[in-house]
Amino acid sequence: MKVLILAGGLGTRLSEETRLLPKPMVEIGGKPILWHIMKIYSHYGFNDFVILTGYKSHVIKDYFVNYYQQYSDITVDMLHNSVEIHRTQTEPWRVTMLYTGQDTMTGGRIKKAAEYVGNEPFLLTYGDGVADVNIKDLLANHKQSGKLATITAVQPSGRFGALVIKEDNIITSFKEKPKGDESWINGGFFVCQPEVLNYIPDQDDVIFERGPLENLAKDKQLNAYKHSGFWQPMDTLKDKMYLTDLWTSGKAPWKKWD
Repeated sequence: MKVLILAGGLGTRLSEETRLLPKPMVEIGGKPILWHIMKIYSHYGFNDFVILTGYKSHVIKDYFVNYYQQYSDITVDMLHNSVEIHRTQTEPWRVTMLYTGQDTMTGGRIKKAAEYVGNEPFLLTYGDGVADVNIKDLLANHKQSGKLATITAVQPSGRFGALVIKEDNIITSFKEKPKGDESWINGGFFVCQPEVLNYIPDQDDVIFERGPLENLAKDKQLNAYKHSGFWQPMDTLKDKMYLTDLWTSGKAPWKKWD
């Protein structure tokens, strides 16, 4: 089963990093967040990736083309024009990098991958968020639902403190906003039947989260897999630092691999 990863956006809210890099290549603990996402899927045995690129696509291509040498111990003999590889770190990945346009929206990017998906179900997620989602359980939930698409629903942590204020403006309670404030949102990590592609017009300006998902919901073909564990997007520099701190402290909940 192929794993499609949306990796073509501009990442304007993380402009400190994305002036030079596409957002999925911003590093968490020395590795691009894209690598972390791929490791999540790979842990569950899904190793066939289609990276839907756009903005600064060459950075992603260069990373994977040079991946083998990047993570190997080598000796370069410039006198004799030779390279000796001593120890390698490789992944069991097959990576297709599909350039889907500089300004193409999410739906348009997914539609351009139709020939690579064929008539098979596929996994899909965003290239800027990690979670400790059990992909096998997600897939089982999707199959049991019998629907065309399953979306991982999450409750993000609140970003603001909740106050209890009495009539005299005295605060009697302060606490962090409850997780998700009981609201569920789109956390990515989709499972899609090939028929989902029929809901996406062949246009670059189609936003997957609007027309296609709205119409799937209208047709009662959109299933929710409720994930109450860890989920964190990397929208801002603060988010990046938070994820980096988790990783460097050895407390990254999404790291299920050895």
